[in-house]
Amino acid sequence: QVQLVESGGGLVQAGGSLRLSCAASGRTGTMGWFRQAPGKEREFVAAIAISWSAWNPFYADSVKGRFTISRDNAKSTVHLQMNSLSPEDTAVYYCAADSRYRIATKSEAYDYWGQGTQVTVSS
Repeated sequence: QVQLVESGGGLVQAGGSLRLSCAASGRTGTMGWFRQAPGKEREFVAAIAISWSAWNPFYADSVKGRFTISRDNAKSTVHLQMNSLSPEDTAVYYCAADSRYRIATKSEAYDYWGQGTQVTVSS
């Protein structure tokens, strides 16, 4: 059983930046981030998966060009750098890990989840 621990959430003004981190207690495949705003379903944000022996990121259209996901395999950690934040980015952000190495944007594909960290963007 892999445990995921997130950190880095908080309150920021629109246009600002935040960096989320997620540390895994063991080896994982694809790692990613989802978010859930009040009254909305959980949605995919970004993930990083191995393809052709390289780690490749992929993003939801809503965050492309603003968010960057990266991975430190030596520390079993994934980061999400969020720039140009807007109030629409306000949500609880969840780290997720898949035991397999594949591109996955559906929450059902992920085996492990963190407890979530709140990101609030004020206007």
